[in-house]
Amino acid sequence: MTDLPEEPGVRDSSAEPSAPAPAPAPAPARLRCLVTGATGYIGGRLVPALLDAGHQVRAVARTPQKLRDHPWADRVEVVRGDVTDADSLTEAMRDVDVAYYLVHALGSGSDFEETDRRAARNFGEKARAAGVRRIVYLGGLTPEGVPEKELSPHLRSRAEVGRILLDSKVPTAVLRAAIVIGSGSASFEMLRYLTERLPVMVTPSWVSTRIQPIAVRDVIRYLVGSATLPPEVHRTFDIGGPDIMTYRDMMQGYARVAGLPRRVIVPVPVLTPTLSSHWIGLVTPVPRSIARPLAESLRHEVVCREHDIVRYVPDPPEGPIGFDRALGLALQRIKDAQVATRWSSASLPGAPSDPLPTDPDWSGGSLYRDERELAVPVDRADLWRVIEGIGGENGWYSFPLAWAVRGWIDRIVGGVGLRRGRRDAHRLRVGDSLDFWRVEEIVPGELLRLRAEMRLPGAAWLELSVGADDQGRTLYRQRALYHPQGLLGHAYWWGVSPFHAVVFGGMARNIAEAARTAARTRMEGREPVAGSGTDN
Repeated sequence: MTDLPEEPGVRDSSAEPSAPAPAPAPAPARLRCLVTGATGYIGGRLVPALLDAGHQVRAVARTPQKLRDHPWADRVEVVRGDVTDADSLTEAMRDVDVAYYLVHALGSGSDFEETDRRAARNFGEKARAAGVRRIVYLGGLTPEGVPEKELSPHLRSRAEVGRILLDSKVPTAVLRAAIVIGSGSASFEMLRYLTERLPVMVTPSWVSTRIQPIAVRDVIRYLVGSATLPPEVHRTFDIGGPDIMTYRDMMQGYARVAGLPRRVIVPVPVLTPTLSSHWIGLVTPVPRSIARPLAESLRHEVVCREHDIVRYVPDPPEGPIGFDRALGLALQRIKDAQVATRWSSASLPGAPSDPLPTDPDWSGGSLYRDERELAVPVDRADLWRVIEGIGGENGWYSFPLAWAVRGWIDRIVGGVGLRRGRRDAHRLRVGDSLDFWRVEEIVPGELLRLRAEMRLPGAAWLELSVGADDQGRTLYRQRALYHPQGLLGHAYWWGVSPFHAVVFGGMARNIAEAARTAARTRMEGREPVAGSGTDN
């Protein structure tokens, strides 16, 4: 079972849900919450929000080890469980007030409908037996007036899960959302890659379908608020942002917020869901097993028909987050150059719109990298002196002609080139200019991170760091990162990548050699001399 996707879903309106069991006593302020799908997109963002709201959290996972990279792992109770295994839910449901159902058998095989059906029944039955006060399920927004037989099996399954949980006799809230806008959301990633990689695109007719997207921050806010709904509330709620737009509008909006030229979009009626999923799979890294149901769901208009949730979970004074702001939040990490928070687990995510280290590899947008690591038989201080002295008169320790040519090209196109040099020959501080780089972060003796200020169709960083291996040897680590902007950005990376072995490989070797030379000089009692910027 996987975390819930963010595509539109459907409700079976042919029958009203069964009435819940007699209302339990009012829920305490500090609730004991069970979260399934904690390793997934929504669940991984809901858990810290529940903790921040003062609740206790028990996270259920088939493989608990997958939760260890989450920064909140030591603040929750983690139990092994599987919604398709009823026995494993018995202990998981013990002493729980609110149970969140955030899993779905998306892309799990041809029998996923039966898997979803069995899992939802297990969950509802065990929740009722354990005396759970409330179930909260995130489903999909209803395409109004569409006969169920015309819907995909995937969408029918989403609807059936909601019905089963409503029929469980446990007070249940089914929240229905369309496309969720946030870095890591499957729907958002598909939008991101299509828009960034295709300045001109021939698209299926569903680009003209009206959709009501919602920011992931608002989704999490509604989910957290649903924990304290009155016991008598037992129903579905439509949740959406303030903007109703077509998929074409969303692609053009993404291009605008991301600083890309306006896209040329030509819709044609011949791309079937199968062809659409193949097309998406060709252009984006989103797996076809996920892309197909997302593409199929976009055939139907999904617009909220009510906003009753606001009676119980009030919107902030400024209202729900609009589409443009949601995009800005989703892209903020890259705009702020906080690269490490997306591509490693070194830092904590600041909001639900931020990416998590445990998000799928294909989420978060494209990030090209060149990484090098060498063991250097010197003290860490000797290696650090070479790193902190890089640039300016000392050069860049590899292929001087290539650096000079890149500097000339940058000046020709209006950039700063290599003429700025450095403020101090031996010391750097945050904010210093360094040729056509800027010092973004420096941890003395450990890390130097530079952000490129040359003219590029994207954003680039260079990280040089000092560490140690498990044998105590000094390690030199070098990482070049590049986030392309548009098709030209991807073309730029692949155009220069043949030179990386010479430029970046030579840099790593020569910095290591310069550190060895500096160490020998120091041990001989002579003043260390900065290494040359040439490639051996």
